[in-house]
Amino acid sequence: MEKTVERLVAEISRVVLGKDTQIRLALACLFSRGHLLIEDQPGMGKTTLAQSLAKVLGLEYNRVQFTSDLLPADIIGVSIFDRDTNGFRFHQGPVFSQLLLADEINRTTPKTQSALLEAMEERQVSAEGVTHTLPKPFFVIATQNPSTQDGTFALPESQLDRFLMRISLGYPDNRAERALLEGRDPRERIDQLQTLITPDDFDDIIEQAEQVQASSTLLDYLQRLIAYTRNAPEFSYGLSTRGALSLMRCAKTWALMHGRHHVIPEDLQELLPSVVAHRVRDAADYSGQSGYGLVERVLEQVDVVG
Repeated sequence: MEKTVERLVAEISRVVLGKDTQIRLALACLFSRGHLLIEDQPGMGKTTLAQSLAKVLGLEYNRVQFTSDLLPADIIGVSIFDRDTNGFRFHQGPVFSQLLLADEINRTTPKTQSALLEAMEERQVSAEGVTHTLPKPFFVIATQNPSTQDGTFALPESQLDRFLMRISLGYPDNRAERALLEGRDPRERIDQLQTLITPDDFDDIIEQAEQVQASSTLLDYLQRLIAYTRNAPEFSYGLSTRGALSLMRCAKTWALMHGRHHVIPEDLQELLPSVVAHRVRDAADYSGQSGYGLVERVLEQVDVVG
């Protein structure tokens, strides 16, 4: 598994330069059957990362540009009258893909944002009383601009909780930026990326991750982390049950990606900012911008050994 991860990271790094850590986190998210939220300033490579992941992992890919006038039917699909059958026929929307890129998801209205809730949780959508199963696997990678920018609508907590991870790319380091300035636009090389795993490989990785073990001592530490977010006065609310299960599932995948078949405390510590920060709120600052600071406090206050 380690060699597979290294090959995947190296291939994606041909396009997304100097972001190995973020690439590994994104892979861990998808191998954990989770959805990924990428938050950053415009022009930082969010869309490029999503496209590269789809190409290298061999996932059928659709992209939707979220705007203020986007409607739920533009994502899910719509029924159109068919004269040949004298009835309505459902035309599938872009959500019917293995990987949906919801680009700038916070630039559309809450009504349209909510169209993804059922898809992300149940891997199905309902239209006019009929339930339609989505392809397997199904992932949403959403990008969003900072909420302080004009024309954005904050994602509600119920939707944020459905994202397994939230990551940020940040500015490239000097070496990576110099390579970008000296070379061609890396987006032009996306089509040249190789698909490195098959659908069977993907399923096998997910199955292997589920078999990774967590000791009772490790689970005790995890529960202390969770309890702190729920009981400490600086938290407006703590980690949900879904969030706790997501953290455990992702930690198993992270352990497997590093060649281990058991979870260690460092796995939880490395993943906590990406998995938990968007799920908690500071009681003194409800703007939602302080989640990372809260996570740092959890790590400082909760001992590995109880």
